[in-house]
Amino acid sequence: MTETLGSTGEFGLIEALTKGLSTTEDVLVGPGDDAAVIAAPDGRVVITTDMLVEGRHFRQDWSSAYDVGRKAAAQNLSDIVAMGARPTSLVIGFGGPADLPVAWVKELYQGLVDECELVSATIVGGDTVQSDKIVISVTAFGSLDGQPPVLRSGARPGDEVAVAGRLGWAEAGVTVLTRGFRSPRTVVEAHRRPQPPYAEGPRAARAGASSMCDVSDGLLADLGHIAVASQVIIDIHTKALSVPEPLQAVAAATGLDALQFVLTGGEDHALVGTFEPADVPEGWTVIGSVAEGNEDRPAGSVTVDGAPYAAQSGHVHFRS
Repeated sequence: MTETLGSTGEFGLIEALTKGLSTTEDVLVGPGDDAAVIAAPDGRVVITTDMLVEGRHFRQDWSSAYDVGRKAAAQNLSDIVAMGARPTSLVIGFGGPADLPVAWVKELYQGLVDECELVSATIVGGDTVQSDKIVISVTAFGSLDGQPPVLRSGARPGDEVAVAGRLGWAEAGVTVLTRGFRSPRTVVEAHRRPQPPYAEGPRAARAGASSMCDVSDGLLADLGHIAVASQVIIDIHTKALSVPEPLQAVAAATGLDALQFVLTGGEDHALVGTFEPADVPEGWTVIGSVAEGNEDRPAGSVTVDGAPYAAQSGHVHFRS
């Protein structure tokens, strides 16, 4: 007989998931009490939260429970490092139907744990509830370790725009999955499990990044957040962008534009930042420039090769 959430119950599930959970020196009190206690050595804590909803952010016929766990952790840990911070811990909210197998939830949890281990973070608590579909909410915490946070509002005219990590791979993966295919495997896996360049966030902060953002909704859309917050113009130079062969293959097979994957595809969780030219870290790719607004291009806008981009710039929630 398959063990389900209904047969195991909330407390049985929590006990099964938290038994033997590892900890770190950042965690003063872990799971088991009414709340966790996390160290904040310099008096500041970086906090972010995000959700995954079945049918919107993942499908069980496209991704394993383990994949979903890795993705749920990655998209939150990426937000922490985009502030220049070091991830320390996560709390997880989980909702699922009573007939969902416990094995699925355990696999999900292992994915969360394994992604956290990449940055030496740990899960310190959470909540479970019955729901009609699977919903996962993750809240991540991080430490600035005495450094100032890197905000979206710090970009300055004369800065260069640089990126670390992959762009467009996850969008290409969704494109082939939507059409019923499973190849190229590299882009399908990119949708299932993003690979944020975790170490590059704190590294960019130490190098003097003036602003930074993780690319979750699309390069142009997320740079738009920086442009608005900083009240500058950001221009992307397409000749500087790499369009890898798997993206070209998907575009050729589907009749789409491979460059559009790079410009507007989200959920790869690359990091994009602005730097004084001398401060761009080794390994980051310069892809654009920052300038003051003018009558032709108002502050708060993003252009591509000096002109507005005709297509939608990226994902927007609550828009059909």
